Amino acid sequence: MSEQRYKEGLRVTWIGMFINVLLMALKAVAGIIAGSTAMVADAFHSASDIAGSVVVLGGLKLASQPPDAGHHYGHAKLESVVAKLIAILLILTGAGIGWSAIGVLRTGDYSAPGTLALYAAVLSIVFKEGMYQYTIRVGKRIRSSAVIADAWHHRTDGLSSVAALIGVGGAILGYPFLDPVAGLVVAAMIGYSGIRIYIDAVRELIDTAPDKETVQKIGDTALSVEGVRSVHEVKARFNGPRILVDLKLCVDPEITVQRGHDIGKLAKEKIIDTVEEVEDVLVHVNPCDKEGEAYTPFECKLCGNRERLGWQHNFVPGEKEGER
Repeated sequence: MSEQRYKEGLRVTWIGMFINVLLMALKAVAGIIAGSTAMVADAFHSASDIAGSVVVLGGLKLASQPPDAGHHYGHAKLESVVAKLIAILLILTGAGIGWSAIGVLRTGDYSAPGTLALYAAVLSIVFKEGMYQYTIRVGKRIRSSAVIADAWHHRTDGLSSVAALIGVGGAILGYPFLDPVAGLVVAAMIGYSGIRIYIDAVRELIDTAPDKETVQKIGDTALSVEGVRSVHEVKARFNGPRILVDLKLCVDPEITVQRGHDIGKLAKEKIIDTVEEVEDVLVHVNPCDKEGEAYTPFECKLCGNRERLGWQHNFVPGEKEGER
């Protein structure tokens, strides 16, 4: 992670944590004074936001460290690990709030909350939606899964405040059971958000490839370099927010090793310049006979690869003929 990305992520996380501390205190006091189960549950959600922000701060610090003797590819994937921890925290928080709301529904110990809870809910909705919009923009700009997860933490807190507002309002209007029901809805929202963040983090950690459009753009860019006859076996994976690429180029077997190296270097530089998310490219240069220029399927006699030479025939490992 670059120094600028780290500073931006740090700034937005600190701002979010400061606002969460204020909102947690406000909602906890309002919920206790007004006697609102939904508002107290919402306060616990804000507390989980604070804990999540602390995890994000630590994760951003670790992920920003450069490669070392034990981590040749750097520490960027720690952002995905942090996102998983936030997701687990959300799921546990949702489960706890849900259990509490179910307990109130089972006992039937309903009481209409005071109007103070309404004002706290409205204030929370305004601030949390604003923090979501700010944080998600920063997270996408610096491509940080941890910051994006923190943004969704803000959004779920805002949505839970909406549910709390409905529950408190309904209880004040004469339907007190709506308050714990709203608490249960809040719990479901939190749990769903946690599961979604967890799945996205796992996808990053297991080297999931970027979308086909990005892979296609990488291959097309390499093929556009002068001296490249064909491109095949393009492989790409996420390393935190960035993409690492491996690919093979087919070039004229009569050129020098130096020329082949230069072509590969040009392809690498052009891909990095063209596809913003790409951090590094490993290029393997193969010699191919002139038949490769026709992009027809045959066994490459010089490089020994049994594959279709030509970008339009083979651009993703494992793709079957006719899938394009």
